[in-house]
Amino acid sequence: LPHFLSMTATPIPRTLTLTIYGDLDLSVLDEMPKGRKKIVTEIIAPSHRRRAYDLMRAQVREGRQIFVICPRIEGSSEDASVFQYSANAHTRFTETLVRKEVKAVKEEYKKLSEDVFSDLRVAMLHGKMKAQEKEDVMKKFKQGEIDVLVSTSVIEVGIDVPNATVMAVEGAERFGLAQLHQFRGRVGRGEHRSHCLLFTESESVETNRRLRALLECDDGFALAEKDLAIRGPGDFMGTHQWGIPDYMMASFKDVRLIKATREEAIALLEIDPDLKKHPTLSARRREAHKRIHLE
Repeated sequence: LPHFLSMTATPIPRTLTLTIYGDLDLSVLDEMPKGRKKIVTEIIAPSHRRRAYDLMRAQVREGRQIFVICPRIEGSSEDASVFQYSANAHTRFTETLVRKEVKAVKEEYKKLSEDVFSDLRVAMLHGKMKAQEKEDVMKKFKQGEIDVLVSTSVIEVGIDVPNATVMAVEGAERFGLAQLHQFRGRVGRGEHRSHCLLFTESESVETNRRLRALLECDDGFALAEKDLAIRGPGDFMGTHQWGIPDYMMASFKDVRLIKATREEAIALLEIDPDLKKHPTLSARRREAHKRIHLE
C-alpha cells in the first residue's frame, strides 16, 4: 500500500521527471469528464483588450459569469510613485506606464467596477480577506449574484461554478503553464461554450512561446511535456526549478516511456538485485553512484 498519494491535473516538469529516479509510481487518467467542451483559449494583446471586454460583456448579457485573475492583491509603493510622478502633465504617457505595471486585484476591481463594467455586479476576492468574507463572496458568485469576480490565484483549485464561462488572466506571463491550465479548468464546467483569455503586454519571444503552448493543447500531461521542452525540469540534486540537467536520456519527457522503463527496472532488480548477470549495467550504476548520492 502507498504511504503517499499525489494527485494533480497539471504535472509540472520537476514532478514528472522524479519518476525517473523511482521516487514516484505513475498512473495516467487521460479521459475528459463526460460532456466537457473544449475551452476557446486566446492570447490578448493590449490592442485587442476592448474586443475582449466586449466578449465578456456579451457573456454576462447571456446570463453567464466571469473570473478575472490578477498576480497581486495590491500595487507596490514603487508602482504608485511612478504613477504619481507621470500623472502631472503627461496623460498618455501615464496610461502606458500603468498598463505595464503588474495587475493587482484591488486596482483592477476599482477599474472594472467603476469604469469598464460599472453597470455590472463586480466583486473581489483575495487571500488577505477574512475567511467568512471569502466564503460569502464565493457563495454569492455560485448563486449568480455576482457577474464579475476579480481574484488572485485563490480560486485556482476546488472551485466549481458551471455558469462561469470566461476566465480572464491579467499578466498571464507571470504564471506558470500548470497554474494557467488550472485557471482554465475553472470554466467550461457547464453546458455553455467557455473562453480563457490570456492578457499579456510582454513582447518576449519566450513568453509568447510559453503562452502559445496553452493554445495548442488542453491536456495536462501534454502541456507538462511542452513546459519541460521549453524550460527543462531543473536540478534533481540542487535547487534550480528549471534548466536541463547534466545527463542524457532518449526521451525523459515521454510519460508512458518513463513508466514502462521504471517497471522494467523494478522487474530486473527483483530477479537480479546485485546485477551480477548484467555486468555492463552494474558498471554504469557504480559510475553513477560516484557522482550522485540519492540520500
